[in-house]
Amino acid sequence: MSRSSGRATRAVVALAAVVALFFVGRTAGAYVPQFAAWVEGLGWWGPAVFVLAYAVATVAFVPGAILTLAAGAIFGVVEGTAIVFVAATLGAAAAFVTARHLARSAVEKRIAGNEKFAAIDRAVARRGRYITFLLRLSPVFPFNLLNYALGLTQVGFWDYVVASIGMLPGTLLYVYAGAVAGEVAAIAGGVAPAKGAGYYTFWVIGLGATILVTAVVTRTARQALQEVTPS
Repeated sequence: MSRSSGRATRAVVALAAVVALFFVGRTAGAYVPQFAAWVEGLGWWGPAVFVLAYAVATVAFVPGAILTLAAGAIFGVVEGTAIVFVAATLGAAAAFVTARHLARSAVEKRIAGNEKFAAIDRAVARRGRYITFLLRLSPVFPFNLLNYALGLTQVGFWDYVVASIGMLPGTLLYVYAGAVAGEVAAIAGGVAPAKGAGYYTFWVIGLGATILVTAVVTRTARQALQEVTPS
């Protein structure tokens, strides 16, 4: 009885910890704009602090889209994409390890009865890296929850990390949008001078092309995922 009670206690504590992380993350999301402004003023330390904060936020269920948009506004398209990719991969890896070794019972309860996840679990048992890659291209679950859910599957840790490259198209799209929003905000606030029509045409065409390519990649990945994970 004592052993059963001990397991039940650990499960309750783990579930409470995951739930607490979720609500803390949602609350912290409201402070993202202030955080972005602070990071922008850190100079050379900015990228390192942003990576660390983004990774922690991923584990804590803070919505990643807001931070990704902020990265575009702060660091630009190329540097912002690289920074977010590194940060998101680190955060996803930490959530994966947490689910697999520290909070397995809590995560299992949260996704229990989800038929789509059950189909994914069966597919991952056969082709872990490929299925994880497709999930990153066309996420069936929200990003933060998917990180934890995959920790319960049979995919290997390094296959999981390598498959994170599938996050790049979506990351690029959000960072690009954030960079455009940052340019507009800077001009509207008088921080930066308005540029020629050709400059803005380039940004608009680039954003449109990024959206189009991301949509095509996502649709292709979703179709492939449906073929290998029949419900």
